[in-house]
Amino acid sequence: MFDWLLPEDHAISVIKSDHDRLKNWFDEYEAADKPAERKKIVADVLMALKLHAAMEEEIFYPAVRPHVGAEQMNESDEEHHVARVLVAELDAHAGDSGHLDAKFTVLMENIRHHIDEEEEQVLPKAQEMKIDFEALGRQMIARRGELLRTGVPDDAEHMMVARTGKQDDTPAKAARKASPRKSATKHVTAKRKRAPARRKSAAASTKRRAARR
Repeated sequence: MFDWLLPEDHAISVIKSDHDRLKNWFDEYEAADKPAERKKIVADVLMALKLHAAMEEEIFYPAVRPHVGAEQMNESDEEHHVARVLVAELDAHAGDSGHLDAKFTVLMENIRHHIDEEEEQVLPKAQEMKIDFEALGRQMIARRGELLRTGVPDDAEHMMVARTGKQDDTPAKAARKASPRKSATKHVTAKRKRAPARRKSAAASTKRRAARR
């Protein structure tokens, strides 16, 4: 079983501490019944995720990738990408309140999965490496402090969402805008237009048969 009893500034301890904090926020969000309380939790989670992702992607992942392996680390990269798209859309408040709540729920599900996979596969494999994890952890902590002072720069996903603007980002909303009644009326009208053509074709066929006789 993996041993989590590591020094506080150990890189794996830094990651595990962030994971535990995020999971606690998720539980609090699901238990909260006041919109203001949920809004505060969402803001805390989004900032924590941006800081956590920066530390991992800039410092931890490059250090452990050679040992953990490209396949596993590529999957972690893609999970980060999916999460960042959701974070960017939540930052931009893209969608109505119902979809924002649903979007955050999907984000929580994705992050919970990512945490489980990272703690079960990536971190135990990484700990096999003979590197100075405490020095690595101090670099990560310093980077987080720097980002808190200067702000987290927009990533590619934030820039992509910014280019599209605060438009409907949920396909279901666009689908609901089409009136089923109008669509049905168009279908019936089209059938009616085709009917005379079929009658004319049938009449012409009858005349040809009569002429042959």
